[in-house]
Amino acid sequence: MSAKLAVAVIGANGRLGRFACELVRGSSEFELVAAYGRGDDWGASIVSSGARIAFEATVAGQGARHGLALLAAGVRPLIATSGVTDAENAELDRVARERGLGGLVVPNFSLGSVLLQLFAVQAAKHFAEAEIVEGHHPRKRDAPSGTALETARRMALARGADPDVREAAREPARGERVGGTTIHSLRLSGLYAHQEVVLAGPGETLTLRHDMSGPAAFAPGIVAALRYAARCDGVARGLELALFA
Repeated sequence: MSAKLAVAVIGANGRLGRFACELVRGSSEFELVAAYGRGDDWGASIVSSGARIAFEATVAGQGARHGLALLAAGVRPLIATSGVTDAENAELDRVARERGLGGLVVPNFSLGSVLLQLFAVQAAKHFAEAEIVEGHHPRKRDAPSGTALETARRMALARGADPDVREAAREPARGERVGGTTIHSLRLSGLYAHQEVVLAGPGETLTLRHDMSGPAAFAPGIVAALRYAARCDGVARGLELALFA
């Protein structure tokens, strides 16, 4: 029998981190060798833990910095934290290849969410206007969500626009424009995770919608991403690489 894949979870006290810990513990394929809270200092102990992969799920904007620290320690990063820019992703990829390592940046582990993004990218090539409405529970700290930002980023790239341009609307109620797409964020107690992309052209609109009712939707994506991160070269971006490769 082959040895289990040793996994550490960073951000184990968050919603996604807790779910990842439960998933790894219950797996015959993976072994949870370390679990760190969002505020824990894991730099010194993660090497001695024997982890081959670290599932990074801390707070928005920290993923790239943590990913570089993990690569320096010889650990492959699976970055679930939002906010990794294209430039940061390129730097992660460069460092990983220099060290003979790999990893993956995954803004969302849901299959349905990934498919919605792929559909939206194709539609964005044909519709000049688009807006995104995303909704989550009130405890979600970041707004817009990482998934909405990633969707807008990919749509901008499909249109040949700059995905990193972010600007507030002149009227606050109109949301924030990201890469040319306006995003509206809802934070309500009856929601879990939802996203709607509305595209428009002369005389018509096209609506794409995805709804999640709980974290179980993440399980297949997390498993696929861990497997992919264990064998890939360099640090790529997107769950579809693990699902459809």
